Formats: sequence, C-alpha cells, structure tokens
Amino acid sequence: MTLKDRILLTGDTWSLTVVRFFLGLIILPHGAQKLLGWFGGHGAAAFLQFFESVSSLPGWLGWLVIIIEFIGSLCLILGFWTRVWALSFIGLFVGIILTVHIPNGFFMNWGGNQAGEGFEYHLLVIGMAWALVIGGAGRLSIDQTMASEERKF
Repeated sequence: MTLKDRILLTGDTWSLTVVRFFLGLIILPHGAQKLLGWFGGHGAAAFLQFFESVSSLPGWLGWLVIIIEFIGSLCLILGFWTRVWALSFIGLFVGIILTVHIPNGFFMNWGGNQAGEGFEYHLLVIGMAWALVIGGAGRLSIDQTMASEERKF
C-alpha cells in the first residue's frame, strides 16, 4: 500500500463524516475573517499586520494560518486529503495554544472576568482533528471516492 493509499483510506462510517463536516464548518468562518474580511473580520492585510505585531513569528506563518483555516476547512468539509488537513489543524492549534492562550488558563472567557481566552476550545479542535487523522474522512468524501478508484486498478 502506497503512502497516498494510506492517506486516502477511510472508515466507512457516518461518525467521521459528522466530525469532519462540523470541524470544517466551525473553522471556516475564522479563515474567512482572516482572508476575506467576512463575519466581522478585517481581511488578509489587516490580519497579517496584526499577526506580525503580536508575535515574533515570520509573516509567512500568518499566510499559513490563513491557508489552513480557509482552504483546509473547505477541504475538510468536502473530505479532500482529510488526514493531511487534520494534521495541519493539529499543528496550528497546538501553536495557537502555546503562543497565545496558555497564559490565560484552561477555560474560555465565558463570564468576561479574565484577561483573555483559555485553550479548552483549541483542545476540542485538536481532539476532533486527531479522530480524522486516525479514522480518515468517513462517508461522502472525496477521499473515499479516490480510494475506491485506486482499488479498481
């Protein structure tokens, strides 16, 4: 079995489909905020300026964040290269926790009584993404179709 086969191979279950669809649906608006300025966002130029002003990370990483959140979310919704995008989500959200949210503690700022947001949401995203890395895209996915076509030859 080739690496491509291993990446595309997916369980034939609806549970993975649900996890994949909702993870993509949850992250897509965040990517659209950063790239297109939708949903109250300010677009790519403003995000990149903000990214470079609050971190010591190189600017190209800001573009990587935008690509993972926007393109990666669309690909997850469609089930296209699901394991690759899910792994990139894990890397992104571990980085977000370590560089931004860990000083704020575990909990989100539900009551508005702390300086920033905790990392509980980010752990949820990481857990959902790990499920996709382990199990694949599930039903109704491009991965499943591509894997099936590969087996025909």
